[in-house]
Amino acid sequence: SAYDNLCSSAYLRAKEDYLMGINFSRVLTLKYGYNVKNFLNQDRVVISVGRVMTCVLGMVVDREREIRNFVKTPFYRVLASLQIGDKAVDAEWRAVKGSAYFESPLLYKENGFKKQEDAQKLIDALMQPQPLQFQVVKAEKKKETKNPPLLFNLAELQNECSKLFKISPDQTLQIVQELYEKKLTTYPRTDARVLSTAVSKEITKNISGLASYPGVGPYVKYILEKKTYQNLAKTKYVNDKQITDHYAIIPTGQTGNLSSVTELQKSVYDLIVRRFLSVFYPPAEYQNVKLEVAVDTETLFASAKTLKSAGYLEIAGRKKEDEENKGLIELSASLQKGDVLPVNGYSIKEGKTSPPKRYTSGSMVLAMENAG
Repeated sequence: SAYDNLCSSAYLRAKEDYLMGINFSRVLTLKYGYNVKNFLNQDRVVISVGRVMTCVLGMVVDREREIRNFVKTPFYRVLASLQIGDKAVDAEWRAVKGSAYFESPLLYKENGFKKQEDAQKLIDALMQPQPLQFQVVKAEKKKETKNPPLLFNLAELQNECSKLFKISPDQTLQIVQELYEKKLTTYPRTDARVLSTAVSKEITKNISGLASYPGVGPYVKYILEKKTYQNLAKTKYVNDKQITDHYAIIPTGQTGNLSSVTELQKSVYDLIVRRFLSVFYPPAEYQNVKLEVAVDTETLFASAKTLKSAGYLEIAGRKKEDEENKGLIELSASLQKGDVLPVNGYSIKEGKTSPPKRYTSGSMVLAMENAG
C-alpha cells in the first residue's frame, strides 16, 4: 500500500500522454502538417505535442521573444568618492527609506534615475552642505564561508563545459561517454549530484588512484594524510535518497588510459577530477565589509570582499570576481560609527538595462518548479 500513490501517478502520466500527447499530435498534424511541410520543403511533417515537451518549448519561445523584443533603457547612478586614509573608495547612493527620493517616480530603481538631469539635481543638493563629508552610520565586517559545490551530474557537467570549452551538450556527452568506456570516470548518464553511502566507504580507492595525475598530486597527498574523507558519509555529498539509478560522475582513480585521450577529453576529465577532490577540502573563507554613510536624509553604500583562505578554491581555481575593493578591506578596521569621511567629489555613472538570460538546464528546472 505504501506504493499505491506511485502507481496512481504513473497511471495519471500515461493518461495525460494519451489525452494530450497522442490526440493533439494527431489533430495538429492533420490541421497544420501540410502547411508546415511545404514551408520546410519536406516530404512529410509530424507535429509532436507532449505534456512536458510542449510546456518547456513554450517557456523557451516566450523567453526568446522577451529577449528579441527587449529595448535597452539607460539609467543613471550617483557615486561619491570617499577619502578613507590615503585611499579613495566609491560609494553608491540609494533611495532608502527616509530619502527625499524614496519610492519616487523619477527612479528606475532605488539606485538609479530615469533621467540624467534628475541625478544631477541630487548631486547639486549634496554639494550644498560644506565641507563635503559624510558620517559613518555602519561599518560592518563579517566572515563568509563558501562550501565546495556538489559533484557533477550530466546536466551540470554539460553547463560547465559549454561555458568553459564552448562545446555543445551532445559533445560533452560523447566525451564523458568515452571517458567512461576507458574506465577513467563513472557512468555519465546520471541526474544525481551526490554519492551513495556504499561508494563513500570505498572512496579512498578513487582518491589515491589520482596521486600520479599531473597537477593534483599535492592535493591528493593532503587529503590522504589529513584523512578528510573519513566523515564524507555525514556530509551533503552523500545522500542515498537523492540517487535513482546512478550516483554522481567522479573519477574512478584508474589513470592507465589517460595517454589515449585527446586534449579536449583531458580538459573535461580534469574538470571532473578537480570537482571531485574539492569536496575533501575546507570551505573558502572571505572577508566582507559593508559601509554605510549619510548626510542629512541621503545615504550611500560601499562594500568590499576579499578572499582570506582559498580552501577548496586551491583545487577548483579562483575567479576574478572573488576579490574587489581590497583597499576598503584594509582600511575598515579603523572605521567606527560616527566617524566623518571627506568627499572628493560626485559623479554620474550611466548603466543600461539588460535582457533576461536564456535558460540553462538548471534554470529551466527551477522555472518549471516555480510554475508548478
